[in-house]
Amino acid sequence: MFTSPYPDVDIPDVSVYAYLFDSLEPDDLGRIALVDGATGAETTYGALRAQIDAFAGALAARGVGVGTVVGLLCPNVPAFATVFHGILRAGATVTTINSLYTPGEITTQLGDAAAQWLVTISPLLPQAREAAASAGIPDERLIVLDGAEGHADLRTLLGEGAPAPEVSFDPATHVAVLPYSSGTTGIPKGVMLSHRNLVANVAQCRVNIDLRATDRVLAVLPFFHIYGMTVLLNLALRQRASLVTMPRFELPAFLDNIQRHRCTYLYIAPPIAVALAKHPLVDEYDISTVHTVFSGAAPLDGETAELAGRRIGARMLQGYGMSELSPVSHAMPFDRDDIPVSSVGTPLPNTTCKIVDTETGAEITEAGDDGLTGPGELWVKGPNVMLGYLGRPDATAETLDADGFLHTGDVAVRHEAGWYQIVDRVKELIKYKGYQIAPAELEALLLSHPQVMDAAVIGVARDDGEEIPKAFVVAAPGAASPLTDDDVIAFVTEHVAPYKKVRRVEFVEAIPKSAAGKILRKDLRAREKAAAETQASR
Repeated sequence: MFTSPYPDVDIPDVSVYAYLFDSLEPDDLGRIALVDGATGAETTYGALRAQIDAFAGALAARGVGVGTVVGLLCPNVPAFATVFHGILRAGATVTTINSLYTPGEITTQLGDAAAQWLVTISPLLPQAREAAASAGIPDERLIVLDGAEGHADLRTLLGEGAPAPEVSFDPATHVAVLPYSSGTTGIPKGVMLSHRNLVANVAQCRVNIDLRATDRVLAVLPFFHIYGMTVLLNLALRQRASLVTMPRFELPAFLDNIQRHRCTYLYIAPPIAVALAKHPLVDEYDISTVHTVFSGAAPLDGETAELAGRRIGARMLQGYGMSELSPVSHAMPFDRDDIPVSSVGTPLPNTTCKIVDTETGAEITEAGDDGLTGPGELWVKGPNVMLGYLGRPDATAETLDADGFLHTGDVAVRHEAGWYQIVDRVKELIKYKGYQIAPAELEALLLSHPQVMDAAVIGVARDDGEEIPKAFVVAAPGAASPLTDDDVIAFVTEHVAPYKKVRRVEFVEAIPKSAAGKILRKDLRAREKAAAETQASR
C-alpha cells in the first residue's frame, strides 16, 4: 500500500454548511463570492449566506428536511449556490441533474432518487415539467427560480423571511448529495455522498490545490457534476475566492469572460485544454491574468498540456478523481516542479492507494528501471470514499471491498517519487493478439498531430473476430491539404509498437463527450454497431 506524501489533515465532524460558512470572518462578508459572467452582477459572501439561510427556511416551512430528496436541474448561475447549499442547510438531500438531460432521463433520475421536489429555471421548464409529472411531483413542488406562472420562484421564497431550521443529523452517515455516475460504461447509478465525504474532500484539496482568496475562478464546468460541485463551488467558497459563472461552454464566451472579469484560475476538462493549445481564436483575447489551469474529469496528455501552458503563459496542473471519491483522490502539488504534467500528481492527505494486477489480483509494488511500477488497477481508500450506490448493494459490493478500498476501474502506474499516471480504463483496454492497448495512449499521440483537433479510439471487431484499434478523428480547420486515413495511420505507426497501431480511421465532426468532458465511448460503439448492421443488410 502507498500513502500520501502529506500528513493527514483534520476532518471536522460538521455539516457542509457549517464547514463553509460558519467560519466566515467579518472581513469575509464583503468579499465577492459570485459573479454572473453574463451580466456582471455580484453576490458577496455575506449576502450568499443570508440567501442560503432564507432558502433553507422557506423549504423547511414547506416540510422539506431530513429524509427529503430535492432534484436540482440548473446550469451554472449564481442562484445554483443559494439553492444547493440551502437544500443542504435544511437537512435535505440534493440530487443534481444534468442540464442536457431529456425528460425521460430526468424522470429516471428523479424516480431512482425518490425525489419529492424539483428546482429548475424557466428555459428548462418544459422538460422539467414533463419529468416532474411523470415522477409524481406536483406543480406546487416544482420551483422555477426565475419565475413561471403557477410555480414558486426564488425571489418570493427568499422574501418570506422564514428562519433557517435547526436540524440534527450525523455528518458521517447522512447523505448530502446524490450525483449520478456519468454512464460512460453503463447505466448511471446514484452515488451516496455524506456531508463528511464532501467536507473531507475540500479539506484534502486545500493542501494540494493552491487556490486563494485573491483568485477569480471561471466556473464553466457544471456544478451539477461532482468535479464542479466540489473543486469549483465548495473549494472556492471555502477559500473565499470569487466564482464567475458560465451556464455552458462556448469558446468565444469563455475567452471573453476571462478577459472581462480578469480571471486568474481555470478548472477545465481536456477538450478545453485542446482548444487552449490549438484554436486560433485564443490569440484574439487577452487572457494574461490566468496563472493556473487545472485539468480533471478525464486524462490529459502531457504534450497538449505543455503546449496550452506555454501558449497562454500559465501553470498547467492535473488531477484525478471520480464521483465515488467526492471526487478528488490525486492532484499535482502546486509546489513541486519534478512531476510531469502528464501525471495526475500525488494522493491527497488521508489517502491510501494500491495498484493491483488486473489478471492475478496481486499488488504491484516494485518499480522498474524507469522508476515506474507496472500498470494495474488503482484502488483508493480515504474519508472521501462514497457510502455506496443508492439501492444497488450488488454494484456497491463490486466497487467497495471489505477493507474500504474503492476499486476505481482505472489503470495506473506509480513513480518512485510518489506521483501517479492514469493509463486507461480497465474495461476500455483493447486486446489485440494477446497484447493490451490503452486507447488513451493513442488518443494522446493523435492529439500531438498538428492537423488533429480532437480524437477518440475504441476497439472494433475485425472480420476474423480480432479486436483492433479504430480512431475517430476531428480534423483541425485551415490545413493546406486535407488529412487522410493513410496520413493518420502512418503517423501513429511511426510512433508506436506494431501491435498498437491504428488500423481503421473515421473522420467525424465532433467526439461525443459527457458534460464533464469524458469521451462517451459507448456512443462511438453504438455508432460502429449501427454502421455494421447497415452494411450487413445491404
